[in-house]
Amino acid sequence: VEFGDTKDKVLVFFKLRPEVITDENLHDNILVSSMLESPISSLYQAVRQVFAPVLLKDQEWSRNFDPKLQSLLSELEAGLGIVLRRSDTNLSKLKFKEDDTRGILTPSDEFQFWIEQAHRGNKQISKERANYFKELFETIAREFYNLDSLSLLEVVDLVETTRDVVDDVWRQTEHDHYPESRMLHLLGIIGGSFGRFVQKKLGTLNLWEDPYYLVKESLKAGISVCEQWVLVCNHLTGQVWQRYVPHPWKNEKYFPETLDKLGKRLEEVLAVRTIHEKLLYFLPASEEKIICFPRVFEPFTGLNPVQYNPYTEPLWKAAVSQYEKIIAPAEQKIAGKLKNYISEIQDSPQQLLQAFLKYKELVKRPTISKELMLERETLLARLVDSVKDFQLDFENRCRGTPGDASGPLSGKNLSEVVNNIVWVRQLEFKVDDTIKIAEALLSDLSGFRCFHRSAEDILEQLKLYEQEQFDDWSRDTQSGLSDSRSGLCIEASSQIMELDSNDGSLKVHYSDRLVILLREVRQLSALGFVIPAKIQQVANIAQKFCKQAIILKQVAHFYNSIDQQMIQSQRPMMLQSALAFEQIIKNSKTGSGGKSQITWDNPKELEGYIQKLQNAAERLATENRKLRKWHTTFCEKVVVLMNIDLLRQQQRWKDGLQELRTGLATVEAQCPLAWQSKWEGPEDPLQYLRGLVARAVAIQNWVDKAEKQALLSETLDLSELFHPDTFLNALRQETARAVGRSVDSLKFVASWKGRLQEAKLQIKISGLLLEGCSFDGNRLSENQHDSPSVSSVLPCFMGWIPQDACGPYSLDECISLPVYTSAERDRVVTNIDVPCGGNQDQWIQCGAALFLKNQ
Repeated sequence: VEFGDTKDKVLVFFKLRPEVITDENLHDNILVSSMLESPISSLYQAVRQVFAPVLLKDQEWSRNFDPKLQSLLSELEAGLGIVLRRSDTNLSKLKFKEDDTRGILTPSDEFQFWIEQAHRGNKQISKERANYFKELFETIAREFYNLDSLSLLEVVDLVETTRDVVDDVWRQTEHDHYPESRMLHLLGIIGGSFGRFVQKKLGTLNLWEDPYYLVKESLKAGISVCEQWVLVCNHLTGQVWQRYVPHPWKNEKYFPETLDKLGKRLEEVLAVRTIHEKLLYFLPASEEKIICFPRVFEPFTGLNPVQYNPYTEPLWKAAVSQYEKIIAPAEQKIAGKLKNYISEIQDSPQQLLQAFLKYKELVKRPTISKELMLERETLLARLVDSVKDFQLDFENRCRGTPGDASGPLSGKNLSEVVNNIVWVRQLEFKVDDTIKIAEALLSDLSGFRCFHRSAEDILEQLKLYEQEQFDDWSRDTQSGLSDSRSGLCIEASSQIMELDSNDGSLKVHYSDRLVILLREVRQLSALGFVIPAKIQQVANIAQKFCKQAIILKQVAHFYNSIDQQMIQSQRPMMLQSALAFEQIIKNSKTGSGGKSQITWDNPKELEGYIQKLQNAAERLATENRKLRKWHTTFCEKVVVLMNIDLLRQQQRWKDGLQELRTGLATVEAQCPLAWQSKWEGPEDPLQYLRGLVARAVAIQNWVDKAEKQALLSETLDLSELFHPDTFLNALRQETARAVGRSVDSLKFVASWKGRLQEAKLQIKISGLLLEGCSFDGNRLSENQHDSPSVSSVLPCFMGWIPQDACGPYSLDECISLPVYTSAERDRVVTNIDVPCGGNQDQWIQCGAALFLKNQ
């Protein structure tokens, strides 16, 4: 036979030593080997299945095997696997295709296959596809590679993660679909890996002698791994993928039978241990020896319960039968005790149900079940009542609004249709659980069939309501797709956003109803519904732009609410940045010359535009945060300054003031002059204190003169007051009372000619200063080149006279000049008419104004 002829199966006999074969050395010198398919495949399988496990994992052999040789053996195994999976006919006469999985024995082999394809694919598109699958599998590749190092609970989580990964692999639409035969093989080897892992982990326990709590938790975790993967395969291949229009599952649903039977075997093991524990609970210690409890697990001696296969099943069943014979006397003993315990609580439906669930393994035993006939009848009656309550609750709520007292219970982030379906599903689960309890514990009772029929009718009614909810949603949604006002229509070529002409708000042409639709489609799909193709198509388009739309909505929200985030006084400081941001929004153009609008179906331009918007928004937000921070800092520093003792802590005052001015300098370019002026003041606190003391002393003199009724007869200096305008207003009120007229019927006048004849009360004022021109007491005159910029004004008489009275000067020869508190002209005290000889515009142009002298 030629080795190159792969159609033949080769059986090889060869001698270990060059000796003549005799009857004596036949078994010592002849070695037999087989070769199937190809030499590479045979060598790979021999190394992988036989020699690598023995020489690398077995303690006796690996201890004496050189580490360097161990490394070489591992490399040989990996290299042969790669060669085996390649389709290069120069290396192997076999030509492998994607649906050829002969070299894929573990999930790690599958992950490695796509890694290799990503590096050596013949076409760029094939490499991209392989790389896409490789990246999806990377989520679980490390866990499967180190599967033996994980705990049972960690693998329970891994089952869920694996489900999501294989679902993503099957559903992807960016590249050619994942082959169905390959996915079927992958589901099988994943199930095999989970099964071997569970067997290995549970094999480290003595399931019959180790503490019950430890065995129970481990068995439950192992059962969960098996059950969950069986459910995953059933759900994906039996429902979800069969209904997935872009890539439907064409074969029958895949059912991992071996893993399912392993899970059932573990359930039987758990039931045996649980029954034993429950019997011990009710059985007195003095009776344990009488009924041979010490040897209760002897039938299982020499039998590994977690090694399930069809050949061990008869042995297992025989061992269980022998075990049941041993515990039969104990069951007789405790049946009465359990009956008494349950009879004490049967008036409480909830406690009765909990008791049956707690001891369900015992209740299932024929002897105990017969003894508890009446108690089980009572439980059945309670279950009948429970099902009626479920039906009544459903009928009272099914037509209401979610969240209302008379409507379905509401959940978070669920639309009405999804909420109603989830609510009715919960009722279905409750009814279904009730049916399962009855089937497990009460199926032999006479009233069981009637109960079962009634419960099934209610279950059917709930399922009908669920389908009606979905059908109504499908009908309404499809109707909305043809209505442009529904918010469900999105055109790929439409404008992405615009400014509302009415209120100036920024609006994104991606409605909130589309976001809700996406969530509804995703949730309803997860609930097992087949989404109509028309709705699915719109959802796919919406999903394609969802990421960009969410970002744009965030930008729009920022734009529409940034004014509320700004401090009122700081808005002028951010005007330029806000205008620049708005300009980007208004100029959402693309193409040469910026003539066409950016649309959803132009991803490259859209991404660039979004990036530009985000950068502008971030600049504006950063600037706002910086200014708000400075605002807070200034407030804190002012509070500190207000608590400084100016006489004793002068240096601290100066340091604090310098910090304020340094901070102000950092934002000076943005800060309005009016806002900056609020921070002006004397650097030297003594200067401020002198002015403060001078005013305080002057006010005391004013008080003394007022008490002697001599205030109005003295010459007064308004700069001595903190609020001179308040004093003038008080004079106005006193004058109004004196003449018996309203304050609004009086006008304020000043005279340099002498006392005011028309004024009932008047004051003589000195200390006024004039800027912009000169005044000799008769009329204003222009400053000469050697004139001071500020000159003193002669004392004058001021007072309030009736509006219809004639003042000391005619209106034609006067100009009304403001009187400021200081040369900074930041606060007006009053306005007085000053004789100017006419030509009022001349004095306005030269900036003529009066102000009080500094104290």
